[in-house]
Amino acid sequence: MFVVISYDIKDDKRRNRIFKTLKNFGQWMQYSVFECELDKANLLRLKDRLDRVIDASEGDSVRFYFLCEGCKRQIERIGGERPRKEGAVIV
Repeated sequence: MFVVISYDIKDDKRRNRIFKTLKNFGQWMQYSVFECELDKANLLRLKDRLDRVIDASEGDSVRFYFLCEGCKRQIERIGGERPRKEGAVIV
């Protein structure tokens, strides 16, 4: 499934930990926005890791926007980082 994940984290240290966690699961697109192609197991694993980092009492939030294949094909971009090809390996 294709998921756009955005976050708003108040504390710099927690924000960096969220960024590093998300970088392991998807592609960074803009400040506080990632695109991830995840199966159900990795989605659950990611949610668990994020949940352990955020502090909701401090106003931290993470949002997941699930896009269907049709919606994914309709994504339009102007500028910014180009999405990686699926299956691309980063060393």
